[in-house]
Amino acid sequence: MAAGGLFHKNWEITGLTHAKDPAFVRFQGIEKRFGDLVAVQPMDLDIPEGSFVTLLGPSGCGKTTLLRMLAGLEPPTRGDIFIKGKRINDTPIHKRNLGMIFQNYALFPHKTIFDNVAFGLKYRDVSKTVMKEKVEKALETVRLPGVGNRMPSQLSGGQQQRIALARAIVIEPDVLLMDEPLSALDENLREDMRREIDNLQMELGVTTIFVTHDQREALSMSDKVVVMKDGYIQQEGEPEEVYNNSVNHFVADFLGHSNFLKARVQTRKNGYYEAKLLDDSICLASPVGEFDVGEDAEIVIRAQKMTLGYQKDYAKEDDMNFFFGKIKDRSYMGGEVSYFVELADGQLLHVINFVKRSPYRRGDEVYIRVDPFHCRLLQL
Repeated sequence: MAAGGLFHKNWEITGLTHAKDPAFVRFQGIEKRFGDLVAVQPMDLDIPEGSFVTLLGPSGCGKTTLLRMLAGLEPPTRGDIFIKGKRINDTPIHKRNLGMIFQNYALFPHKTIFDNVAFGLKYRDVSKTVMKEKVEKALETVRLPGVGNRMPSQLSGGQQQRIALARAIVIEPDVLLMDEPLSALDENLREDMRREIDNLQMELGVTTIFVTHDQREALSMSDKVVVMKDGYIQQEGEPEEVYNNSVNHFVADFLGHSNFLKARVQTRKNGYYEAKLLDDSICLASPVGEFDVGEDAEIVIRAQKMTLGYQKDYAKEDDMNFFFGKIKDRSYMGGEVSYFVELADGQLLHVINFVKRSPYRRGDEVYIRVDPFHCRLLQL
């Protein structure tokens, strides 16, 4: 992502250029305790320059605490935080050069839009002329030119979010921090703002750390997703990697709609494992790690990776896994349909298919087809 727009930075770091160190932001052995509660377990995390990194997880997983330690709002219990190679543990908040956007926008209701956006510049040695130029440029960047004389109450929720974004970027921050910035918006506006933030981050090239519990936001906007639970990093990587190659039950369950099947490992076959299910049928699955014959495991299958057909049209293909059952329930969602298929043993499989013809009905006898590559064998 090339830097541009408002940003004109010099990435030289005391005798060392950023190109020699891929970590623009680095958490090293960072930990946070509140009394006996460990909010963030000891961890290391590197964030590359210009990247959009999302901290994803349920409430209480430690993602906001990690962001607040970087912002200087919470001191770490132990460990170090670096920005551009410089340790910032003892650096005051106002000297960290961070742009911050919160869930409630945190606009000053009694100040004009101009004064809201200019707020951070007033604590920097900026002339009134330069301040005016920077504020106007920031408002143009978020596509709200000419609103400087208005009050926040005169703007919609989406426009107020853009003003909060303009205030964060006008100071040309080294890192942009966003804590659940879209959760107060309705779904359609959230979708619009996701695109706005994503496009703006790419245009500016500013290193961005985004906190959310919404997996759609994480997958659609990020260069890198960091999935957290109970203060631990469960998995980190590109969205496609984390979604398609989840390393454990929690990640697979938290990111999207998944089916989990108990299984016992049998033999290895052409890079896959044969695993026996509870009904004694055999499923070919792609392993995450190594397994021993006879080991208990589970198979995870994404709902979107399975396809349906009528049982009367079934034609076996040796390289596929098949399940048979009846449509127990369904939800029509326009472009796709969510089905729950009851197997002979009473187990329900969740299948999401695009609408290609008239949707299947409750009671229809169907088969489910899934490629072994999309059946991921996980350790219990």
